[in-house]
Amino acid sequence: MNHARFCLVAALFAAVIMTTTACGGERPTASQPAATGNDWVDLFDGETLNGWHAEGGAVWTVEDGMIIGKQGEDYAPGDLFTDGEYADFELEVEYRAVWPANSGIWFRYTDDHHAYQADILEWPDPAAYSGTIYAPGKMFIAINEDPSIEDRDGWNTMVVQAVGEHLNVKLNGVQTAHAHDSDHANGRIGIQIHPGEEFGTMEIHIRKARIRVID
Repeated sequence: MNHARFCLVAALFAAVIMTTTACGGERPTASQPAATGNDWVDLFDGETLNGWHAEGGAVWTVEDGMIIGKQGEDYAPGDLFTDGEYADFELEVEYRAVWPANSGIWFRYTDDHHAYQADILEWPDPAAYSGTIYAPGKMFIAINEDPSIEDRDGWNTMVVQAVGEHLNVKLNGVQTAHAHDSDHANGRIGIQIHPGEEFGTMEIHIRKARIRVID
């Protein structure tokens, strides 16, 4: 190989090394944890309930690209769960509610006694609003006290991040709840429809649900 060709090859090799290093991305931090391939996976395909299953008496349909949940006969409650289970993750859900409502996004759900929920509600005592974190047996473990963060007439984006014992909820870009709790490490994602005549006209609409698993 002559000198000119050697220099050209060496320069190209150096460029490849620099590009590979640059594309490696930033190292993960507490606020930007590592995710498996940094890939988001859609939990809702916009057309069917594939990957989900219902439990209880609530009614679940897909209409106009949305999951719609309502009470069943005689104000029956119910839940819609993912088939898969997740431990550490970031979850993004776009929802709107027909009020009055009492609902939420289950996460790390095993059963009625072992789970967390990012609430969609208006609770009087203690005053708590959507974006609060609920845990069965403990009631609210982190409370959103500001009702103005939620658009009660339109769409909202809720982001749930669970990493080890760190549980964090953001609503429309605002952190509404943060808790440290290690009781439940793994489980399903779900959507709740609460019982009660006072919620007889409630509807929960989900137009987007996606997740990325965190290593």
